[in-house]
Amino acid sequence: MASHESQMPSQENSDQDDSDVDDDNFDYYGEDQFEVAMYENRDDRPAGTSYRNADADPIDPEYFEYSCLQICDVERLLNECVEALCHAIPVTPALAKVLLHNHKWDVASLIRRYKLNCHLLLVETHIKPPKPVAPSSTGQRFTSCPVCVRSNLAYSELRGLACGDQFCRSCWVMHCASQLAQGASTAIECMEAKCSLLCPEDFVLKLLGDRPDLRAKYQHFVFQDHVKSHPELRFCPGADCPTVIRSKSLQAKRAVCKTCSTSFCFRCGIDYHAPTACATIKRWMIKCADDSETANYISAHTKDCPNCHACIEKNGGCNHMQCAKCKHHFCWMCFGDWKTHGSEYYECSRYKENPTVAQEAVHVKARRALEKYLHYYERFENHSKSLKLEEELRGKIKQKIDDKVNNHQGTWIDWQYLHDAATLLTKCRYTLQYTYPYAYYMEPGPRKELFEYQQAQLEKEIEELSWKVERAETTDRGDLENQMNVAEKKRLTLLQDFFDK
Repeated sequence: MASHESQMPSQENSDQDDSDVDDDNFDYYGEDQFEVAMYENRDDRPAGTSYRNADADPIDPEYFEYSCLQICDVERLLNECVEALCHAIPVTPALAKVLLHNHKWDVASLIRRYKLNCHLLLVETHIKPPKPVAPSSTGQRFTSCPVCVRSNLAYSELRGLACGDQFCRSCWVMHCASQLAQGASTAIECMEAKCSLLCPEDFVLKLLGDRPDLRAKYQHFVFQDHVKSHPELRFCPGADCPTVIRSKSLQAKRAVCKTCSTSFCFRCGIDYHAPTACATIKRWMIKCADDSETANYISAHTKDCPNCHACIEKNGGCNHMQCAKCKHHFCWMCFGDWKTHGSEYYECSRYKENPTVAQEAVHVKARRALEKYLHYYERFENHSKSLKLEEELRGKIKQKIDDKVNNHQGTWIDWQYLHDAATLLTKCRYTLQYTYPYAYYMEPGPRKELFEYQQAQLEKEIEELSWKVERAETTDRGDLENQMNVAEKKRLTLLQDFFDK
């Protein structure tokens, strides 16, 4: 809530620029650094296991089993697949890697296909040419390279793949260097224009034997390609983080890196976005990038009190506003009297379609479409800003608790419920924020009406929780914990009904 004073914690600096919050490094979904530190020195966890979902409830719609692996763990996993394939079918490790990379590391499927038609499998994977290659003439001692046209080259100086096309080693090295400069590694092909055979790893490494810089670059790119092609593996998107996340189920669930604490959607790799689907959130992000300037121009950071018209700036996460001048209570989003927001659900969270829009002119329809977009975009951005403000609040609560503990006014356990309330608030508001892209792309009908009803219920409980958290020291503990329970139940109910996993 803005335009008010609170005892716990102090709000005197709450109107500071929200750019001070480093939202790139903070997990608004509810995890923070001091919680991670609780596990950093623990040795009782099995190697590679997740420290976030180990005790989660499988009934929870966000339950997700995954593990955090280091580079050596990933290499061991990939090598085990290579060895298993080499033991089952007669291929070299380098060719096994080509097969596995191009067939999603499915060893069992490759074995079946090889036994069914090995020639077809090798041709489709670009390991062998479709037709047999005629043996090269052995009557000549010398030949020339088709690329650099150097003559008097001995046949032993040429290198080639199963296609039979031969080129000098210098040209091969230049070709590999050129492909690596473009980011290619496992996709390096034969230099013959009409040939699409892939260069296996041992072939390239032998060519780059006297170029350690290129060898290291090639091996680094190959490892990245292998991880990206494996359906169970995802690189942590954290800056310069070497951790790889593994899960046997490719779901749009939240994974948290135990190395850098970055959280992301395991399926698409961007910020976690439940209940919105991966394809939908990408469409929303593209649209926001196109229309955000218009939205920013229309959506102001300050609004006038609907009762006395005094200018008010929002300096807290709560949408329950009280005018400092006339003491009028109203909603920041719809300007409605706050008393009406205690009814069945928030009308301001529901976008109202115009029934006559089909008969309107084209330019009017375009304006209506923009109004609809701005309705959802403004609320999406408002909750994003509230998350930043409430993170400042959570930091102040944590500092206040530390001060109380240091002054012997109880232990951390006695006051931890305050921090838990602030943490749950950010978790619930994060989910609420991503309900707006979901609602924007929903087709009108009973299902959307049900979604908007649950969305409004969740928003109502979140604002109640935000109001109580901002007055944490004067709020009864039982009342606060009861509000936490209600808000979390509303959040989970919405996810259970609408989160497409």
